[in-house]
Amino acid sequence: MLSEHQKETAFLRRCIAYEEGAAGRQLDERIAQIQRDERCLRRAAWLLGLLAALAVAGLGYLCVLLEDFPEHMSVFSAQYATKVVCTLGVGSLISLLTFAGFGIRYRRELNLRREECRRLVTNLLESRLGKVPATRRNGELKEAEVGALRSGLTMPDGEH
Repeated sequence: MLSEHQKETAFLRRCIAYEEGAAGRQLDERIAQIQRDERCLRRAAWLLGLLAALAVAGLGYLCVLLEDFPEHMSVFSAQYATKVVCTLGVGSLISLLTFAGFGIRYRRELNLRREECRRLVTNLLESRLGKVPATRRNGELKEAEVGALRSGLTMPDGEH
């Protein structure tokens, strides 16, 4: 199931497909690349989360579930196994934090490209359909504007 963010991005990408210049094509390619990178990053983060969980389970096994842990294993191998599991866990957590930073960076860049896409679509619509006939406040048309639009009249320039 797609999120609202993904649906809006897909809609904007379809809208810029109508733009005939190279700017629309380049913007679409850049958005697609960012989305691929973000998906790849999410998969890698999922894998590292799994590794961190396995490290915690391994440490729990070494410390709690294995009876007479130091006695059955030599001191060297006990220390080695513990170090490996701890290193795996800490490395996974550090990598997860790094990937979270990259995820934030990709999301910001995607938001910038989406804003660029909105500007391009607005320019495209204005060039093909003309300027918006009525001004809006807070996203809603005023009563006079609604009446004028219904009757097919345009608003005088001084009236907003």
